[in-house]
Amino acid sequence: MSTFVSRFLKDESGATAIEYGLIAALIAVALVTAMGFLGTGLETSFGNIQAQLEKPLE
Repeated sequence: MSTFVSRFLKDESGATAIEYGLIAALIAVALVTAMGFLGTGLETSFGNIQAQLEKPLE
């Protein structure tokens, strides 16, 4: 029984999986944030282009 407990305490594979999960979650949050800013910038740019194209010729 003591062998099982000592082996369980030395096993770090679960901790590694949790660390990878946290890293993946952090990357996902960063990507969602970046895509939000990029989407807003693109929407503004295309809105300006559309306004220029719809402007009547003088």
